[in-house]
Amino acid sequence: MQTFFVEIKCKLGKTYAVANALADREIASEIYSTAGNYDILAKFHVDDDVDIGHFIAENVQVIPDIADTHTIITFKAF
Repeated sequence: MQTFFVEIKCKLGKTYAVANALADREIASEIYSTAGNYDILAKFHVDDDVDIGHFIAENVQVIPDIADTHTIITFKAF
């Protein structure tokens, strides 16, 4: 299992719409509103054979009103 986080920057005024669209897809294990450079932080778990780049491009970045994403790949839990 691979765990990674995606910071999501939304178009102005669209944070709740993006968060709802992400929740409706049921692909993120956790979704948080954040302050700072990004509006949303989402946590994902995928099988080891899943390509994270393709997963994000095909499942996250296609959501309307996402302006930018930043992926944080994790490699060890403490």
